[in-house]
Amino acid sequence: MSFSNLGDLIRRDRDRGKIAIIDLGGEEAPRAFTYAWLDTTANAVARALSAHGFARGDRIAILSVNRAEFLAAYFGIMRAGLVAVAVNFKFPRRTIHFILQDAGAKLVFCDKERAADVEHLPSVQFTKEGSFDDFLDPGPFEAVRPTAREPAMFLYTSGSTGPPKGVVLSHQSHIWVVQARLDPALKRHRYLIAAPFYHMNALALGKLACAAHATIVLLPQFSARAYIEAIGRYRCTWLTAVPPMMAMMLREKDLLAATDLGSVELIRMGSAPVSRSLLENIRHALPQASVTNAYGTTEAGPVVFGPHPQGLPQPEMSVGYPHPQVAVRLVADGNRDAAEGVLEMKCPALMNGYHNRPQIEPPFTADGFYITGDVFRRDRNGFHFFAGRTDDMFVSGGENIYPAELERMLEAHAGVAQAAVVPIEDDIKGQKPVAFVVPKEGHTPNAEDIKRFALANAPAYAHPRFVWFVDELPLASTNKVDRAALRRLAQERIDKRQ
Repeated sequence: MSFSNLGDLIRRDRDRGKIAIIDLGGEEAPRAFTYAWLDTTANAVARALSAHGFARGDRIAILSVNRAEFLAAYFGIMRAGLVAVAVNFKFPRRTIHFILQDAGAKLVFCDKERAADVEHLPSVQFTKEGSFDDFLDPGPFEAVRPTAREPAMFLYTSGSTGPPKGVVLSHQSHIWVVQARLDPALKRHRYLIAAPFYHMNALALGKLACAAHATIVLLPQFSARAYIEAIGRYRCTWLTAVPPMMAMMLREKDLLAATDLGSVELIRMGSAPVSRSLLENIRHALPQASVTNAYGTTEAGPVVFGPHPQGLPQPEMSVGYPHPQVAVRLVADGNRDAAEGVLEMKCPALMNGYHNRPQIEPPFTADGFYITGDVFRRDRNGFHFFAGRTDDMFVSGGENIYPAELERMLEAHAGVAQAAVVPIEDDIKGQKPVAFVVPKEGHTPNAEDIKRFALANAPAYAHPRFVWFVDELPLASTNKVDRAALRRLAQERIDKRQ
């Protein structure tokens, strides 16, 4: 099946009465929506946008928790030849306003809770009391056929090192993502999506599920207990999450024990490093499920690695072997064939560039490879292993330290459930590592024990000089560990010691 418009992925030759979305949010959860509803509502959105005079290429934003109307609006925007801008609703209001202004949004679809954030722009609310149903213009609509590289959507980066940047993604780029992953066997699955639709992880899976004519079980936001309950009640077969979400789920031992999780066949994790300890705990809780350690970026899509072409088993901590349609190389000190270095890649999913950022040099090489900023190593069989981000890397006494590597080491300790390593300033070393640790249930490790373990399992320069125990690690809006918050907390604790 070939597609031309990213908003037009629904197969009309299949059962339109099949449930497309079981929505566990909204005002009256649960709500079930068929493929007929999703398709006709997306058309009604496209017709309404066209009738309101929006011109091809205009940006239309969506600011909402996950809900069925979000996906219908997203598809409808793109069918009309407009650009969908999924906005992180967890950002502060000033950042939301910056994104809407930076994107040049002409209209915002939003839920009731976010309506106050967009009072300065025309908006359409998703609620029954709102204006979504009134806005719709029911009837047939022929999706616009996009030109080469025509933008379909903007996804804004988190902005941890400056204002968020709008990643411009074309119709063709993410149609390739869908087609590279599409398989007839996927239609039988029930995909549980709790990661936010403003993040590529969830949005890409939502499109894949629709193209496969599968069923999505949709949570408005992630909650560990709601996630577990949804698996048991709706017999979800496919889970996608970032590792901290799975770690939080595994802490709900009473509910896990009381819930039948036997339906889960596949767990795909990405967007953050996965530790050996977390993998072992997932396999213990869901022994029948296959666990995939995945990798992707907003700028280049979620299809980078996959199975080995010779059928070799994938090592436990590997993200896989390069996908046959993706060119990858590891670069270190000018060597483009290093066994360890920064990953550069080229594939059909590459972004067009950053919107409205002429002052930022595009992260592309002269021969068209995207420079990811992520450091990997490659084994003799071609399997790749994530080492850390150059953004997170810091130098201590002249030695490069990648927090992800130290965190995986610390999480191998019998008493450690999660660990996060961040740098603090040091007059002698420049910077030195400290660690925040979430103990495993029933364990009470002490700081000196953790330090001894680190000295025994990592270079001495990399051991955490301070270890602080916390009940949980703070999460950023993408459900990844909020390293900026931890750096601030570390500095506060150091200041109190002085």
